[in-house]
Amino acid sequence: MNFEILNVQEPPLFDMTIAYAEKRTHPPYASSSFNNNDEIRIPIQQQDIYTLPWYSTLHVQGKVKVYGKDNAVLPPSSVEFVNMGILFLFNEIRYEISGDSIDTVRNPGIASVLKGYATYNESQSKALQNSGWFPKEQSTIIDGVSGSFDVIIPLHMVLGLCEDFKKVLVNARQELVLRRGSDDSNAFLLDDDLDKTVKLSLEKISWRVPHITTTIKEQLKLLDIVKSAKELYIPFRSRELHEYPVLPQTQKHTWAIKSAIEKPQYVMFALQTDRKNQLTKNCSRFDHCYLRNIKVFLNDTHYPYDNLNINFVNNQYALLYEMFTNFQNSFLYKESEPIFTPKEFKDIAPIAVIDCSKQNEELKRSAVDIRIEFETSVNIPDKTTAYCLILHDRIAKYIPIKNIISLVR
Repeated sequence: MNFEILNVQEPPLFDMTIAYAEKRTHPPYASSSFNNNDEIRIPIQQQDIYTLPWYSTLHVQGKVKVYGKDNAVLPPSSVEFVNMGILFLFNEIRYEISGDSIDTVRNPGIASVLKGYATYNESQSKALQNSGWFPKEQSTIIDGVSGSFDVIIPLHMVLGLCEDFKKVLVNARQELVLRRGSDDSNAFLLDDDLDKTVKLSLEKISWRVPHITTTIKEQLKLLDIVKSAKELYIPFRSRELHEYPVLPQTQKHTWAIKSAIEKPQYVMFALQTDRKNQLTKNCSRFDHCYLRNIKVFLNDTHYPYDNLNINFVNNQYALLYEMFTNFQNSFLYKESEPIFTPKEFKDIAPIAVIDCSKQNEELKRSAVDIRIEFETSVNIPDKTTAYCLILHDRIAKYIPIKNIISLVR
């Protein structure tokens, strides 16, 4: 510090390595349609370019119409999107490099709100309203007169690769693949329970990706790397969503998630009662269902070590809220700025965020059986679904000159 303030002859430094950087719009194939169950492929046709997927966005435009009895047209103001409702229109989003799927998220609507509730703060939420992010407020992206909507969703909200890998991709063939769901009702929220139907038409979907042009000096360096056929690494934390469609109506539950080589770093667990395919219920919110205890088992090691002994009736859920707020500090390496107060957490998203990132050597060397054991104070209500979002480390490696890519783990 003393040297810095006394170094009065230090010359100014300017970073001129990037000569040009601009987002370019990539449309889907011309034959693509955007109806239910369709697969939408958006390619980047050029290969001899440098792109920055970390800063890329998904641009979606469309229109909503509301019909009442006898097919009477009603004002669009009677319907709104749920939080991140655009993503609820898709069953799966995946990112392909050289024809291989490198990062995939299933049910991106649920996955994005689970991860987003624990990640973003109040200030970020205001900027992300342009993406349809309304964790507390009523969504305003549908025009009340025309029914039109227009959103731009940063892909770091959806894919772990676009959140963690902050370098350019060199000479790589890429495609973004979106698979439409069979039903759109989870994306909307009606203002009453009268006989109403919502019709959605997607008019435009495009992928906006930064193209980077470097100075000649930097370009020669990158060309040398490409010609040397060196392996380049893409490290990121993947998001894997699992669903238990209908839980039995008991108090104690054991859910065997999977056996895997990948080691979970974080597990997010949430319950939701009778919200799926219900136009009058918000599918982007969750229910506590009087959760009392929860443990995640990696083989015989369990997290957290102690029982939580939660009691939502008596507002005794401070440990669960602390786990929720600690995620930003642990995952993002920043001071926690939770988006919810404790009461908002209870009412909107009472999710359990379990940190499994500290593991012994035995777990690191072998495959793991992942299971969740949880207990509620009363029987689980009918039509209750459980969700488990697993965040785990992944590494892909690619050789640009050979157009080869593979997942290391």
